[in-house]
Amino acid sequence: MLKRIHVDQLQVGMHLKEFCGSWMDHPFWRTGFVIKDPKDIELILASKIKEVMIDCSKGLDVPAGAPVVSEIEDTSVAIESKSTEMAPTISPQEIAPVTASQEVVRAARICQQAKAAVVSMFEEVRMGNAVDVGGARQLVEDITESVSRNPGAIISLARLKTADDYTYMHSVAVCAMMVALAKQLGLDESQTRLCAMAGLLHDVGKVAMPTDVLNKPGKLTDAEFDIMRTHPTEGYKMLMASKGVDAVSLDVVLHHHEKMDGSGYPEKLKGDEISLYAKMGAVCDVYDAITSNRPYKSGWDPAESLRRMAEWKGHFDPKVFQAFVKSMGIYPVGSLVRLKSGRIGVVTEQSAKSLTTPLIKVFFSSKSNMRIVPVMVDLSQPTTLEKIICREDPAMWNFPDLNELWSGLPNLGK
Repeated sequence: MLKRIHVDQLQVGMHLKEFCGSWMDHPFWRTGFVIKDPKDIELILASKIKEVMIDCSKGLDVPAGAPVVSEIEDTSVAIESKSTEMAPTISPQEIAPVTASQEVVRAARICQQAKAAVVSMFEEVRMGNAVDVGGARQLVEDITESVSRNPGAIISLARLKTADDYTYMHSVAVCAMMVALAKQLGLDESQTRLCAMAGLLHDVGKVAMPTDVLNKPGKLTDAEFDIMRTHPTEGYKMLMASKGVDAVSLDVVLHHHEKMDGSGYPEKLKGDEISLYAKMGAVCDVYDAITSNRPYKSGWDPAESLRRMAEWKGHFDPKVFQAFVKSMGIYPVGSLVRLKSGRIGVVTEQSAKSLTTPLIKVFFSSKSNMRIVPVMVDLSQPTTLEKIICREDPAMWNFPDLNELWSGLPNLGK
């Protein structure tokens, strides 16, 4: 018997089947567990969740005669109803595109909540519990919808990480990029969501790595790198021991470090031995890794990163990499560029017309060597006389507010 009750009716010993609300409104990653700690109830009461579903066959019931919101006999009906109510399937055509400035605030909130959710998921796995794929589906849905509205917002925000949250936000970033890449490759809606889930789970094996090796603030020794090279296999084992994990996630988790020339790991696959999904995961994983700040190095500029990746012969599938560049833009959001006039600006959004004509927020004059009042320049407009003449290295200029300039959000990434 399933009962929908108000959160103030929760007691230790009840089996919490579902939260009646968005995953973003509560601090728990998983559902389907018996409440054993009163602090869990306190967290639920402090959240925006007002009602929950409990399974009386697996835990305590409400006191006899106590009012409930509803009762459902058939568990499968309850789950189907709940899924339909809280996570409706929305096709990409039904999601209206918006500008980056419109999406960035919503994307920032998704990133914040997603980080907490992935931290919780990884902690559960670290304690020996199975991976809760069901709990990840709404997170995947929200990230997918954000990418559909405007891909640059959440992908660029997820790139900004501190050393402490790198592993978790890396999973969110790769999830978002897998969605954008899947759309660029023309994969259908079902395949796109499988790619998103695979991106979210691709590094789950890192929870099995020694903390001192995983978080080492310097270059790994050969022995330490050998340990890290086991994380795909460890992640695969974890997912095999969990219920409901699809074949795409298993494949990407195990093979996202394979290379086209056979020099990757763990199985040294090459060429067509590597699936399309694993090839996608490889590109997204590397791009986010090299553009993110780490304790031992600063992240490369997005545009410079794409240039360098293009030079790594034998690493990526050429067709997949070309599609990835198209999905990101030759000058991805956050790239620092110099215009023909000598002004310097940062890319804020891609143009639908051409990969070389993004929207630029101009804020510095190289001729006078001083800041100027920021102004937006749309290079795709026929009346615009400006054009990009080169990339600029952010490290050479040291603009402290570069992230705030392209995002419009204060104190971003600090």
